[in-house]
Amino acid sequence: MSGGGKDREETLRSFDEAVNMTAGELEKWLKTEESRWRHSLMNWGHDPAK
Repeated sequence: MSGGGKDREETLRSFDEAVNMTAGELEKWLKTEESRWRHSLMNWGHDPAK
């Protein structure tokens, strides 16, 4: 891959923040609208917020 520079660094920083969430931070994040993951799981009949 050719260097993506800032885009690559921003992606890595965002990934690092998401991967290193504590259980409490993850629980809080799952309750936000930002969490498309929660809605995806709800489509399968599982609501992680419950």
